[in-house]
Amino acid sequence: MTDNALDLDALEARRSRLRDAYLIDRRPVSSARGIHHVALISSDVERTIRFYQEILEFPLTEIVENRDYKGSTHFFFDVGHGNLLAFFDFPGLNLGPYAEVLAGLHHLAISVTPESWRHLRDKLDAAAVPFQVESGTSIYFRDPDGARIELLAEPLGEMYGNTVL
Repeated sequence: MTDNALDLDALEARRSRLRDAYLIDRRPVSSARGIHHVALISSDVERTIRFYQEILEFPLTEIVENRDYKGSTHFFFDVGHGNLLAFFDFPGLNLGPYAEVLAGLHHLAISVTPESWRHLRDKLDAAAVPFQVESGTSIYFRDPDGARIELLAEPLGEMYGNTVL
């Protein structure tokens, strides 16, 4: 579907109605403490570790057996501020390739400093990982299993000059 086929004015009116109905000027404190971890699936544990630890420089923090599936590995990377990126492998299940589906993962955005953004962009380039730069602060690329990752050179709680927290 192209922009020409969409009623952009109606879509903006819907967003405006949702903002008016649901955004609270004085937001209450969230019942959550934060994201403990986001879990993705890995088809090759060692390849995933090399990609996230060696190229993206996210330290591996733990490797354990997945409590929900015997033989499966559950492993974690530190992505800063007490947040973890986790992975499972599912040996023997022969899962297909990554696919974006309704209610599935579109992308995972990870905040980095502008200096780290430039450094990691250069590492992605040196590792021949295809990427796309958007708005001068976002790098989009796919991990070894196809999940879309964004490195965002914006502080936590901000996006393209807007406060989102």
